[in-house]
Amino acid sequence: MKRFYKAVTSAAINGRFAIQLDGRPVKTPARNPLHLPTPTLADAIVAEWEAQGEEIDPVTMPLTALAQGALDQVADERERILGRITAFADSDMLYYRADENQQALAEHQVAQWDPLLNWARQRYDVSFTLTHGIRHQSQPDETVKRLSDAVKSQDDFALAAMLSMVGLSGSLIAVLALIEGAYDADTLWPLVNLEELWQEQQWGRDDLAVATRAVKQAEFNAAIRFLTLSRS
Repeated sequence: MKRFYKAVTSAAINGRFAIQLDGRPVKTPARNPLHLPTPTLADAIVAEWEAQGEEIDPVTMPLTALAQGALDQVADERERILGRITAFADSDMLYYRADENQQALAEHQVAQWDPLLNWARQRYDVSFTLTHGIRHQSQPDETVKRLSDAVKSQDDFALAAMLSMVGLSGSLIAVLALIEGAYDADTLWPLVNLEELWQEQQWGRDDLAVATRAVKQAEFNAAIRFLTLSRS
């Protein structure tokens, strides 16, 4: 789509912050007003629109896309979005460990992942059932409930960010640790990519895998930034 506007601004409306193109309000794909919860998020989204050249490239506007998701999907289909996120309470990647044929990797997982699980045990007063291999092992009902309750307490903008982050990382516990401020992104990203990084150490670098991981990390960091700005 060609750029059709010159000026991008934001305006306070009923406690929210609207994005305007040449004085006209921007709407989401579902025709909801693009109203944001904080001026800092509005300013960042204004910057995304201002940075567009002759052609508008949605790939370069991750904050706008996340805001649209919050307003179009989460607000209208909150229970469905909650279900997609809370499903990871029963299938978090941290529960699955290498089998007896990969003892060195299993020990590495214990060293790197167990501190994160221990944080969750103490924070939410839960227990976990770990399994070796890829066979699904259900978690205790109380564990699933308490982790799910932590998700349900979040607002729509936080849920939009969390949906992106759990999809990219495969770990609800890692995302909750990030939201709670127990871990930072630079520490968590290698943890949720532990097995891939381990394989690289053993067998060498795969340039395609590295490039794919870099794209995912950029998306992960954009979701973190969106979450932070939506609260500041």
